[in-house]
Amino acid sequence: MAGGLHNSTRPSPSSSNQNFGSRLLLVLTVLPLTLAAFAFVLQWRGGLTDPTTRWSPDNHGFPGGMGSSAPEDVVHSSSSSDCAELLGRSSSPSFPYYRDWKFNYDADLKPKICITTSTSAGLEQILPWLFYHKVMGVSTFFLFVEGKAASPKVSLVLESIPGVKVIYRTRELEEQQARSRIWNETWLSGFFYKPCNYELFVKQSLNMEMAIVMARDAAMDWIIHLDTDELIHPAGAREYSLRQLLLDVPGNVDMVIFPNYESSVERDDTKEPFSEVSMFKKNYDHLTKDVYFGMYKESTRGNPNYFLTYGNGKSAARVQDHLRPNGAHRWHNYMKTPNEIKMEEAAVLHYTYTKFSDLTSRRDRCGCKPTKEDVKRCFILEFDRAAFIIASTATQEEMLHWYQEHVVWTDKALNLKLLRKGILTRIYTPMAIIKGLRESGAFSAVIASAQTTLSKEKFLSSVESSNSTRSTGPKVISSRKFGSKVESQAMARKVLEIADTDSHREAVPPLSPPGMDDLDMET
Repeated sequence: MAGGLHNSTRPSPSSSNQNFGSRLLLVLTVLPLTLAAFAFVLQWRGGLTDPTTRWSPDNHGFPGGMGSSAPEDVVHSSSSSDCAELLGRSSSPSFPYYRDWKFNYDADLKPKICITTSTSAGLEQILPWLFYHKVMGVSTFFLFVEGKAASPKVSLVLESIPGVKVIYRTRELEEQQARSRIWNETWLSGFFYKPCNYELFVKQSLNMEMAIVMARDAAMDWIIHLDTDELIHPAGAREYSLRQLLLDVPGNVDMVIFPNYESSVERDDTKEPFSEVSMFKKNYDHLTKDVYFGMYKESTRGNPNYFLTYGNGKSAARVQDHLRPNGAHRWHNYMKTPNEIKMEEAAVLHYTYTKFSDLTSRRDRCGCKPTKEDVKRCFILEFDRAAFIIASTATQEEMLHWYQEHVVWTDKALNLKLLRKGILTRIYTPMAIIKGLRESGAFSAVIASAQTTLSKEKFLSSVESSNSTRSTGPKVISSRKFGSKVESQAMARKVLEIADTDSHREAVPPLSPPGMDDLDMET
């Protein structure tokens, strides 16, 4: 009886197997649920990124700006009424591309890229331009400033930004420029002693010469000359990054040419071009000849040329021995002809005549007579000449009508046709980046920081330091001498006889794109 009772309570082999199977099933059920819950918690707290949505249109993270580092936090964008302000700040930051507005770069970030510019613009133009290119991977900026850009309120802010070197147009600098190598050579001589755009072209070239020395001292790998109404558009790179684009350039290439696209504004009341303009006209180099010449008449809309202003792009040069500028659009080398390539997708976006006030601002800074003959002394390109005459002779109403007819793209049917043909294109990424910068408070933060961290004494000493004599190579000429035929003995140009004419060929000026006459010559 006892034995029978004992035998009846002993688990049978089949029941043991059932219990084990139940436990295993429980573990297999609970374990995935636990892992899923853990992953959800991590993702909710920002510790995990869903790879399927990382590069989706709704994700704001742009690669390439920080090397392998990633933003600490991803903050969702928010709309704000403050967006209307040029340097406004929304209530909740929405720019996740960097850890903070200071844009601190790793010391080993390669390649090291610098941009040099000559500008008289205000903060509303310079700050979006500057911080956009910081996003693109540019670490150093050489800003040659005068006019509004050199005023205390503006230069105070510019001096406070890491990676920015401000060079003021002082009498000392102008005297140093008179001893420049460029000033005593023939390849730039055709642009001397003429006012306005010619004067600016010479000034830009001489500033570029000085920037080369500064770039070499700072151990830069690449140098680019850009105006503050131009943005690099690194299309075609593995990442939307100028740093990545130049990293992929073969080591034997000395110069990279970026064809320019020209802004095509659709309203006459644009206030902030970088944030409002999304339509651009493509460069001839990025179109087939059949499309370009086949749509030439409709593309020009009665203007002198396909583009309003220049069409020969801008370029980046590898910093190396004997490098020199070749005008504002190209670089050259005293010892060799540079090996150059032209970008097939990347471009420079040129925001030209984007505001109605650009007509009068160009008029006010040039002292030419509004006649067809005299404007040739001031302006290199035909459209600039026509715009100056209109701005100098027409009423405000007539100017606005002319601007709407020649600059603003109001014909939606024509726009759609040219978009379908590929003449016009929509580019939104720079707009989105700059809008994100503004909403994050990057611009207002740097202004506030400059005002609180730089005392008046420190600011004045920084200006004095910037203007002090440098001993690091050739300096750059008196702007008052560029457009004048009156020369002092100390400032006189010594035109040298150059045997190597190829190395010292004439500087590349702003050039219009090919016209119908060029097609006739080919055929």
